[in-house]
Amino acid sequence: MISGAAYVVKALQEEQVDILFNYPGAATIDIMDELYKQDKVKVILPRHEQALAHAADGYARSTGKVGVCMVTSGPGATNLVTGIATAYSDSVPLVCITGQVDLGLMGNDAFQEVDTVGIVRNICKYAVTVRDRKELGRILKEAFYIARTGRPGPVVVDVPKNIQKAMGSDEYPTEVNIRGYKPNTTVHVGQVKKACSIISKAKRPLFLLGGGVSISGANDLMMKLVEKTGIPVVTTLMGKGAIDSRHPLYLGNIGIHGGYAPNVALTDCDVMISIGTRFNDRITGKLSTFAQNCKIIHIDVDAASISKNIKVDIPIVADAKLAIEKLLEYIEPHDLGEWPAQLQQLKAERPVTQVGEEGLTPQIIIDYINNHYARPIVATDVGQNQLWTTQFLEIKGQHQMLTSGGLGTMGYGFPAALGAQIGNPDKRVFAICGDGGVQMNIQEFATAMHYHLPVTLIILNNGFLGNVRQWQQLFYDKRYACTNLLMDESSIVTREMIDNGEFEYVPNFVQLAEAYGAKAMRITKVEDIEKGFQLADTFKDGPTLLEFIIPTELNVLPMVPAGKSLSDMLLKDKK
Repeated sequence: MISGAAYVVKALQEEQVDILFNYPGAATIDIMDELYKQDKVKVILPRHEQALAHAADGYARSTGKVGVCMVTSGPGATNLVTGIATAYSDSVPLVCITGQVDLGLMGNDAFQEVDTVGIVRNICKYAVTVRDRKELGRILKEAFYIARTGRPGPVVVDVPKNIQKAMGSDEYPTEVNIRGYKPNTTVHVGQVKKACSIISKAKRPLFLLGGGVSISGANDLMMKLVEKTGIPVVTTLMGKGAIDSRHPLYLGNIGIHGGYAPNVALTDCDVMISIGTRFNDRITGKLSTFAQNCKIIHIDVDAASISKNIKVDIPIVADAKLAIEKLLEYIEPHDLGEWPAQLQQLKAERPVTQVGEEGLTPQIIIDYINNHYARPIVATDVGQNQLWTTQFLEIKGQHQMLTSGGLGTMGYGFPAALGAQIGNPDKRVFAICGDGGVQMNIQEFATAMHYHLPVTLIILNNGFLGNVRQWQQLFYDKRYACTNLLMDESSIVTREMIDNGEFEYVPNFVQLAEAYGAKAMRITKVEDIEKGFQLADTFKDGPTLLEFIIPTELNVLPMVPAGKSLSDMLLKDKK
């Protein structure tokens, strides 16, 4: 007989959890005491619960394991909410354990009490409060199973104090049998054959790949399928990396910040084979004009995602890897004529590029990573920094770019990179962030220093909340309301200001990083890029911050205005 708190620790060990991201509190102190007595599960103490969730998320995405985190009741649990929603939107397997007040106090406005399950039930796969010590083992076993199977996602287990103290059996379940939750583990061969028949007649077929390809670990198989068929490939923001981004059949990202050639291909194709994407509004543009003249084959592990936004012709409910295996078995290549060559010519004629811009640009910075580091892990924040990264970063294989695609969570990038570094100690890890979003979890420098995590934090500092500011420039007559973060709110960052050393910003990121004991450097010229990365390469005891100063009105292009079709791309700035 062991306590519920000891049983939680035993469950983590039985599930082979090696890392637990934890922030302490009165409602979890018994579990923490049991963790203190063992050495199989390493406990990481970040400096904020939201960052803790993002770190567990980055760990999960980069390793393929379930990310596990624990917080106390009340404000601890509510600080976890954004991280849970982020993971849910992007199908990241997390098990989130929250402390709770005694069952007898629940509903009485006890100290640090909130209805955790009521708050999170719509932003996770499953949430439950343990109400009987006898049920603790079954619930924890099911939590890990639900998190990792089907469409992966976060599961929240709320454990009251009296359950943690209650004694019970130490036997941990070996099997899971949940009535009403039976993830599909097969592929309907008849539907696959129908799909192959349609593809065999296509003159302008196109693969549209989403994040589901990498989540299922199907990247190598997808490459074989592309090479067997010769069909061109476009990706969603989350799908980038589904195949090697240097592959000659890869056109780039689609959507409101997609490239010209990928968006044209999506508009002109006659058969679209969509794998692992749910057709959200950031990739479709105006729904009524999206893919009007093609047949759509949609493969997704989540039946609810099929025909939810876009009506499809051939639905295939299956894990992407299993479906791709069957497509490889039944599909036969056929002559596609000039279609692939035409699209590659479009890509060459209308590239996504910042060549021609003066001085330091995001493309030059990201190209340095492309050319000097083999298969790094790159986490991004949200905003222009994220979009430039998805445009210019070259990715081979899976789990190479971590980004909040569905929820668009500012503050995600830096802690996610720390989680990825913890899970991949031998890999090079970068975080690319904006000057606004990075401040939402910048306290994690303390975490990075404490655990000696050599993450390189790249801040693209344009003095503004850049993505919103871009919309204000293009569609609101440059009324920069609440987006200017400079000392002088009447100014913008120009090349002249940068060259003259007149850039002032609060905080001074270099001094702030150094206050934590990290290394840091501000970079304003192309010729200093190498010096900055060399600083990061040589400092192994903690993070290095590289602050790149870029002009305010450098925009992410192409761009599709709100409510417009993909064919209505803005290819250059409005004057």
